[in-house]
Amino acid sequence: MSEREDHLSKGIAHKIAGEYDQAIAELEAAITLDPACAQAHHELGLVLGFIGEFDRAIEELQRAVEIAPTDVQATLDLGLTYAMVGMSDEAKAAFEAVLKIDPGNKTAVKNLSYFE
Repeated sequence: MSEREDHLSKGIAHKIAGEYDQAIAELEAAITLDPACAQAHHELGLVLGFIGEFDRAIEELQRAVEIAPTDVQATLDLGLTYAMVGMSDEAKAAFEAVLKIDPGNKTAVKNLSYFE
């Protein structure tokens, strides 16, 4: 296992355990080692959202989607985060992007129905 993978794995474990400060430290370490690691940006975005740092969460989720534009889960999570903070146009665009990757995605379809 590479050092980046080690930090990523530890970061995810801390996230699951609700140890958000430790998760952030590990995920940021993974990103420092590999700034193009979409999964680390995605996971960091989720943790930041959990603790209410929505601006930073959106930045990390956007970065994850930029790196891996066909990652359905990262795009969904970005859309859900946009929706939580009232960024309706951005949320709708994210859910529509999911449907281009995964037509019929139930989560995207359901969330888009709220904008009709």
